[in-house]
Amino acid sequence: MARWKSSPPSASIRLWPRVFEPFRNVAMSIDSELLLHLTQVGDYAFRIEFDGAGVPALLGDEPPPLGQGAGPNPSRLLLAAIGNCMGASLVFALRKFRNRPGPLTVRVRATPARNAEGRWRVPHVEVELRLAESAAGHQQLERILGQFEQFCVVTQSVREGIEVSARVIDAEGRQLHPVPGA
Repeated sequence: MARWKSSPPSASIRLWPRVFEPFRNVAMSIDSELLLHLTQVGDYAFRIEFDGAGVPALLGDEPPPLGQGAGPNPSRLLLAAIGNCMGASLVFALRKFRNRPGPLTVRVRATPARNAEGRWRVPHVEVELRLAESAAGHQQLERILGQFEQFCVVTQSVREGIEVSARVIDAEGRQLHPVPGA
């Protein structure tokens, strides 16, 4: 996909309805369970399927020397999720107040750092959302800017700290981690 600095080429805009037409009638309710299925397809590469969403699978991979860099790594997918959600939340808020925003661009930046135990983490994420038009072209902008981040499920979940539980099951169906009853 071509990258652009301020707004996409008009040809890209014309393609959007056709490119996303197969997904137009797919029901993706916010209150439904989100289910993904990942299958290892290489050393560190995983095919990511979005069960029940009717969207194409995605390939995630670690960069060399661990993986082949055949797709975005999990840290980049996290940043993409934050940026996509923040952009969609701003568009939602703008439209809620009857604005008609042009194509928004979002830039997300983070620098991994080691924590106290020496493990790599993403300690801070910067998100820049760039409107296609001047601020004067929008109604209720101060109110919108005061609340749009609250609409972002992903960012607010990350900020609040997502509880994650993990289980490891062997090929015979035995739970190895956490040890049952321990």
